[in-house]
Amino acid sequence: MREEKTFYELVGGADTFRSLVQAFYPKVQAHPNLGPIFPEDITPVMEKQYMFLTQFFGGPPLYSETVGPPMMRARHLPFPITQQRAHDWLGCMSAAMEEIGLSDPLREAMLERLKIPAFHFVNTPE
Repeated sequence: MREEKTFYELVGGADTFRSLVQAFYPKVQAHPNLGPIFPEDITPVMEKQYMFLTQFFGGPPLYSETVGPPMMRARHLPFPITQQRAHDWLGCMSAAMEEIGLSDPLREAMLERLKIPAFHFVNTPE
């Protein structure tokens, strides 16, 4: 019998990840450095982010089942992602996590894990 919980379970599962994505994207769209690289219709992006975060943090493999293998670096290559944009993205994510009431320890652990893909996607010099 499994005793350790995944991040997905620890933070509250689907409802929490849905709330996180809904709190996150208005911050991204309003951010002067991030907003310009996102489409005006953010709904499909939000759904993919929800599926990815669910899978990334130990929930059901929604992204792989719906979109295919994540291959996230390749999927982000068309967009100019700088070190600063990675920092800004993480800042928006941190603010969204705070907005939905994630505890400091969970928020810090999740952000630490998200730093890996955020900086792996950097593909453009400053």
